[in-house]
Amino acid sequence: MTAGADQHRRNRRGDATRARMLAAALDCLATGDPDAVSANHVARQAGVTWGAVKYQFGDVDGLWAAVLDHLEERRGGPLSFPGSVDQTVEARVEQIVTTLWRGLELPDSRAIDTLRVALPRERGELEQKLPRTAEALASWQVSWVETCQTAFADLDLDPERVREVAALLPGAMRGLSSEAHLSTYSDLDLARRGLARSIAAYLGEQG
Repeated sequence: MTAGADQHRRNRRGDATRARMLAAALDCLATGDPDAVSANHVARQAGVTWGAVKYQFGDVDGLWAAVLDHLEERRGGPLSFPGSVDQTVEARVEQIVTTLWRGLELPDSRAIDTLRVALPRERGELEQKLPRTAEALASWQVSWVETCQTAFADLDLDPERVREVAALLPGAMRGLSSEAHLSTYSDLDLARRGLARSIAAYLGEQG
């Protein structure tokens, strides 16, 4: 076997190990168990040592940053709404709300939420302790804002209001999602329609 072929085989084995670690990390985080936010726990689930995690990702900061980057790559970057052209503002907002609502029930969303709960809440502390993870989260925020801007790009809307809506929607949708998992008499379909119509009215107002 040539040196090049041997190196190729090692690279493939390393890529497979890295992929297995990322899959294990997502499976652990998607359980919602706070104890899952542990590099050692992920290593055990992946059947590797902590040394292997360090070799692939450097440290726990590198691991969580890689998980977020992997999810972003799998999602394909900013969301797109190909049917939005010629739709009203309200129809576009409803489409975004529906997409977020469905996405919050996916394992990837649960994994992200589990990780975020365990991270420092203060931005300065997060950036100091886990700079690569903080950078990856910031990239997610940029991607989300781009999604909202793109969804209304052909309309004459106040760009500041679009940014405000982008800041509001994730938290509002998580609040409705939390309500869905509690004993409630709230009509959540009605709540989502009301949210979408309120946002559409705000975006459509001028002045």
